[in-house]
Amino acid sequence: MSQRKPYPSDLSDARWALIEPTLTAWRKARLDRRPTGQPAKVELRDVFNALLYINRTGIPWKYLPHDFPNHGTVYAYYAAWRDEGILTQLNFDLTGLARVKEGRKPEPTASVIDTQSVKTSTNVPLTSQGTDAAKKIVGRKRGILTDTIGLILAVTVTAASLSENAVGIQLLDQAKKTYPTISKSWVDTGFKNAVIEHGASLGIDVEVVNRNPGVRGFHVVKRRWVAERSIGWIMLHRRLARDYETLPASSEAMIHVASIDNLTKRITDETTPTWRGTY
Repeated sequence: MSQRKPYPSDLSDARWALIEPTLTAWRKARLDRRPTGQPAKVELRDVFNALLYINRTGIPWKYLPHDFPNHGTVYAYYAAWRDEGILTQLNFDLTGLARVKEGRKPEPTASVIDTQSVKTSTNVPLTSQGTDAAKKIVGRKRGILTDTIGLILAVTVTAASLSENAVGIQLLDQAKKTYPTISKSWVDTGFKNAVIEHGASLGIDVEVVNRNPGVRGFHVVKRRWVAERSIGWIMLHRRLARDYETLPASSEAMIHVASIDNLTKRITDETTPTWRGTY
């Protein structure tokens, strides 16, 4: 890593040790395909730290501080990791390690699904936006599927107008492909029979969890609170406070980056301050 004053978002040595083997193997494979075989001029740790800085602070790419690699270089690496599934792979590998640390098996058997509609910035194409009529939000809809301790197992980003059923079906397909062991999923009342029936076709028992009708206002809902808390975790990363990404795939990748950030801290027992100064 280059010599500079560290930022709070930088990886510690222990956290970098969890990520470095995957990124080093990816770079070696790319260098092997180069006709010249010339080594890259930037350090992977500096690039990933820059990506974490953007993810955590929410700044535009061009506002990346000058003591990081050039913003165009960082974006090129990020786009490659997004398109080649490296960020998804890191999330998968780290999730298994985090589950083992919690005394669980690497492969989950139960899950929780939730969605979040968010407003978009002006650069987001209208073709990838929509209106969530129920929440009165024009933008995009994030769908996440977590395990029972809140670790993100599947992510999808769509226009906000897409129904909960359509999002749920995408998440179940994605999760079952990645984690064939999943056999149970809890959802809220926005998900209807289509999701339940699709889950059954995949061997997943989908159960709708209702709110307590006798309690007004906010209250903790059985099972569903886990995924709601996970959405809260990723919202600590200001890049996700609104959807700034031109491509839905980039929106999904930014969620994976936030998840990787949280997973490495969880595995190494590290924390960093939130913007409210709490831990």
